[in-house]
Amino acid sequence: MPKMFVDRDVIRDLATLLNETDLTEIEVEDGDKKIRVARNINSVTTVAAAPVAAPAAAPATVDITAPEDKDHPGAVTSPMVGTVYTAPDPDSDDFIKVGDKVSAGQTLLIVEAMKVMNHIHAPKAGTVTGIMVENAQPVEFGDVLVIIE
Repeated sequence: MPKMFVDRDVIRDLATLLNETDLTEIEVEDGDKKIRVARNINSVTTVAAAPVAAPAAAPATVDITAPEDKDHPGAVTSPMVGTVYTAPDPDSDDFIKVGDKVSAGQTLLIVEAMKVMNHIHAPKAGTVTGIMVENAQPVEFGDVLVIIE
């Protein structure tokens, strides 16, 4: 069997595109090379070494975002499906609290997707007026995470 050259950057880019577009499968061909990336949206994945322990009675999904928050001009939304973490590790304080002043580019939260920790940065400077998620909560693409005014 011939050894296939696997470009991990291409696979990562396809996985990111898959999450950003909310697709379940994507396939690319280049000559005799074919790469297919798929996800099963009906399965629940448990990661043993999560950076922050989940609450004992955490529900599978929680939608605490009010419908009007989704249209708020200062809403910071999740760019991917994953698990949100409010602190860099279990022993650290949360990145932000309601009332904190943040600067553009400051880390607000982490969303873990496919065992990769993705820092969610403030798109603008302002004051945090709402944190719409809880630590270790699953989030979907487009869910409101934080409100900055």
